[in-house]
This record gives sequence, structure tokens and C-alpha cells, in this order.
Amino acid sequence: MSIINYFVTLHRLIQYIMGFLSKLFGRKGDEEQQKVGGMEDFMTLIRVYFQAVMASDLGITNLAALPDLRVFKATLHVPTQNNKLGMAEKSRCKKMLKEIYGMSDDFTKEIDQSIRKRCKKPQDVQTYMIQFSAFSQDLMMLTGNLMKFKLRLPSFFKSAIRSMTEKTVNDIFNKNDFSDAGVMKTVVDIRQYDQKLGFTQQWVTDFVYRVVMLAKKEKRPADADSK
Repeated sequence: MSIINYFVTLHRLIQYIMGFLSKLFGRKGDEEQQKVGGMEDFMTLIRVYFQAVMASDLGITNLAALPDLRVFKATLHVPTQNNKLGMAEKSRCKKMLKEIYGMSDDFTKEIDQSIRKRCKKPQDVQTYMIQFSAFSQDLMMLTGNLMKFKLRLPSFFKSAIRSMTEKTVNDIFNKNDFSDAGVMKTVVDIRQYDQKLGFTQQWVTDFVYRVVMLAKKEKRPADADSK
């Protein structure tokens, strides 16, 4: 399977996760409900950043193989820096993640390190993206299930939601006595994927928390009108 097919698969996976979260929060997940600066834009920027790092580190020059980066570059008219695809795009995307979503330099630095250590050649991208896709799906689905009722707290309880997210992620990484066998199996899978990807518990917590908060902000018009 080509690199572009893996990014298309990742995009579909993210759409599935977003639909799951929308149902969890009791909202519609259709396109007309998406807002600028919302969950879909955040996940798109994450994909763009991944692709920009891969392009700059591996010397990938074919934009057709990097669909999100291609659209990002064309839409924002980002010029290629020093004749090397990915460098300027990475810097622009990092700035947007920081300014719009409050993602720290450490967050993007971990992505850099993860990809740099595990993708030594273009062929490695395929294995890496398979692992990240499975990791993301299991992580968000399990987190959503474990925090199901707690996530119904209003968004202004940010500190409480952050604390619950930290506890849930900590349990996923360290707790070994889940009573549900299915949950325990998913926990083991997540830990194994994370060992291969190399993300810290802090990175995972920041990622999950931001997705959850963005999902909670995407209200249905009917919900907004009733408040």
C-alpha cells in the first residue's frame, strides 16, 4: 500500500473517532456542524505536522504522497524553504497549533523525535502510520468509554476535566487490574503501540485532553438555543 493510502486511511479513522465522540456528547457529527478552529481542524493540523516532518526528514518531494500537506501549502501559500519540502510548512503548522490550540513546543518536539527515530527511510512511514492509526483509535475509543459519564461535565470545568483525563491516561499506562477483560486487552495493545511510537504519558494526556475539549465545544444549534 502506498504512503498516500495510509494517510487517507488515517483521515477516515479520525472521522470515525470524531463521530464516536459526537455520539458520546449527544451531538450530530455531520460536516455542517464543524467549525473553524474545531476538532476537525485540529486533527488536520496534526496530520499536516506529521507529513511536514516526514517530508523534511526523509526528503520526500512528491506532494501527491502527502495530501494534507499539499492542501495546507496551497491554501496558505507557504513557500518552500531552501528548496526542501516540509521545513517552512512544519514551522507554520507548529505556530498554528501553538497559537490556536495552545499546544506546547514539547508536544510537537515529541512528534519530531518519534518520527525521526522510527522513520529512517520512506518505506518506514507505512509501518509507522499503521501503528499510529491503531494507537489513536484504541486510545480515543477506550478513553471515551472510561470517561463516558465524566465527560458530560460542562466545558468550563476545565481543571476537573484535565484532572480526570490525566487520571484516565495514567490508568491506561499503569493500572493492571481492570475487571473487564476487553478493556485490559485494549490497554495492553495501547501500551505496546506506545512503546513502538515512543510518546510520553504527558504527550498522550495533552493530545486526549485537547481532542476532548474541542469535541465538547462543538454544540448542536438546538443545544445552544436551549441554554
